[in-house]
Amino acid sequence: MSPPNDSLTLSAEQVRELNRKLAALRHDVNNSLSLVAAAAELIRRRPETADRMWDTLAEQPHKVVDILTQFSRDLETALRIKKP
Repeated sequence: MSPPNDSLTLSAEQVRELNRKLAALRHDVNNSLSLVAAAAELIRRRPETADRMWDTLAEQPHKVVDILTQFSRDLETALRIKKP
């Protein structure tokens, strides 16, 4: 990826939008990590729940990757970063 060759100016609205997306990213990642922690704690306390918790645990990394990928695309667009 290459950054723009010229100076880049973002409007206040663009900065607000990126900040909103960053806040959503933090919230969504935190939610996924909280689910992992809760599932792990439940398995620790009640091992018989493990079979039901594996799906929850297995879904979270994919969700986090999807969230990060979308934010990365949005940031690249806002900063006019071009892929080779």
